[in-house]
Amino acid sequence: MHNRVSEAAARLRAADKAVAFTGAGLSTASGIPDFRSDGGIWDRYDPMDFHIRRFERDPDGFWKDRAAMVTEVYDGHDPNTAHDALASLEADGYLDCTITQNVDGLHHAAGSDDPVTIHGTGSRVACRDCETRFDAEPYYEAVREGDVNGAPACPTCDGTLKPDVVLFGEQMPFGPLNRARTLARESDYFLVAGSSLSVEPAASLPDLAADTGSTLVVVNLEETQADERAEFVFHADVTDVLPALRAATTEAGR
Repeated sequence: MHNRVSEAAARLRAADKAVAFTGAGLSTASGIPDFRSDGGIWDRYDPMDFHIRRFERDPDGFWKDRAAMVTEVYDGHDPNTAHDALASLEADGYLDCTITQNVDGLHHAAGSDDPVTIHGTGSRVACRDCETRFDAEPYYEAVREGDVNGAPACPTCDGTLKPDVVLFGEQMPFGPLNRARTLARESDYFLVAGSSLSVEPAASLPDLAADTGSTLVVVNLEETQADERAEFVFHADVTDVLPALRAATTEAGR
């Protein structure tokens, strides 16, 4: 694997626009369960409890359940070495941007600058009326402690706050998805890390990159639909490959 990582690093150093696209494999490496596998989040919770219709029908109950789920699933987890490697590559000028399917906010916590969160981010809440966004944790804490009576209200306009994530039954926000597609098309190096590429429309991003001649790199424990088009495929742990890629890239670039 070492030689192939070195080759992938050489391509990364030569790239004009390098983009990373990450999925649940980065989160699970930090101890956060994924959504769909055995023992995952939707084995523990009923997905319909977090449907947009439930939020609209029963915002108070939705918030109570959401706050409990966030505490159990997301709290207490830190970025891992894969997150750190991507943030370091970005800081050193080798990686232009990170696109992520994950809502845990760990890329931002690791130091990635303005990651494209195509499914939103659980670290924020958004007002349904004025669309102002706020840090989420004070509102989750207020719900857990019973300091608010039901769903928290926007301090700007008194509208109902909603977690800034894509719920079941909601359309993905056009802005982040459009930006992700543009980045994929414009890239000449596209790194897929920890994604099974099984959920559309995000799963098509590697194809958009490959269609325009981008060097496609896939790092995932299992096979993906993009493997056949990828120039570099690593069926290995992201916490092993991404730090090795960062080291090979930055050391050779000195």
